[in-house]
Amino acid sequence: MLEKRVKKLFDNISKKPEVILIKNDSMPFIDDNFFYFTGLNHGIFEGSYVILFPDGKIKLMVPELEEETAKKTNVEINVYKNQTEFNEILKNSVSSFSKIGLNFNGISFKSFLKIKSLLSDSDFFDVSQSIDKIRLVKDEIELRYLKEACNIADIVANKIPEIVKDGMYEYELAAEIDYLLQKNGADKSAFETISSFGKNSAEPHYTHGNIKLKTGDFVLCDFGACYKKYNSDITRTFIFDKASKMQKEMYDVVLEAQRIGFDAIKSGVKASKVHGLVHSYIQTSKFKDRFIHSTGHSLGISVHDSNARLSSNSDIILKENMVFTIEPGVYIPDLGGVRIEDDVLVKSKGAEFLTKSTRDFIEI
Repeated sequence: MLEKRVKKLFDNISKKPEVILIKNDSMPFIDDNFFYFTGLNHGIFEGSYVILFPDGKIKLMVPELEEETAKKTNVEINVYKNQTEFNEILKNSVSSFSKIGLNFNGISFKSFLKIKSLLSDSDFFDVSQSIDKIRLVKDEIELRYLKEACNIADIVANKIPEIVKDGMYEYELAAEIDYLLQKNGADKSAFETISSFGKNSAEPHYTHGNIKLKTGDFVLCDFGACYKKYNSDITRTFIFDKASKMQKEMYDVVLEAQRIGFDAIKSGVKASKVHGLVHSYIQTSKFKDRFIHSTGHSLGISVHDSNARLSSNSDIILKENMVFTIEPGVYIPDLGGVRIEDDVLVKSKGAEFLTKSTRDFIEI
């Protein structure tokens, strides 16, 4: 499977490099492509490299502390103990090549200058767009991991109404969600869990604080499971105790907008069209101009995989086995917001649901 990924990459590059070099830098420049091409799903691998060849061959360069973890993948492994050994291995591996591809999106300028000084006779060019393109379409192993990540998120989503209590704080609910994710098989949370109460739910990327839950509050929970490096992303919005007429109307509009998005998803459709249909529906409601983000994003080994979105300016044509979130929302400052988010797999005849927990309106 790894060999197929490498060959697919080279097949999708118009200006062919002789070799591709991907560095997994130090935090925060961790490159998910390192894990995509090695199949490794544990370890940090700071300062490690993966070298890709047109015939599908993969060569791994790792520091000694990662040697045992690296053995879990079926590729050639080169271990270095110090900078001198690293320089020697890198030069021996790629210095004979004059055209080297780099993932410019995942490397710091400082690291690039270092590589350039070590391989001064080579020319470098960016292959990041080609990498993003092939990663959008998931293979069998990726889909297996994504489906499990979605299953874990569903289990947690269905338990939220049981754990929300009068007087609890936002940070308490976030902690409960994170605990349940790992208790049910996640390696970790996919991202910092959002659990916003009341008017805080009107901020799409608010996380959580020391706000106490009170009667009539929105309870918006946006979270995901990370399973073997692959991520789910789900949002559910509840009302604590009794909903107002306005809150129910907001929920109904968002739920219908999401249904429209589901119905629009299938291979061959423009990503911008999906967003256009969802956005247009909300614009015709009483909540005009209150949908303030894209309809969704690609999902995979990164939460925002390949930075692809269902948005008005996207030029992506949906293909079978792409995975996207569908997450319309309505946000009213000083009142609150409703977002409903699910993960879907693009198929030729429509969307296959990866998250399946209830989207029914629930007063907790």
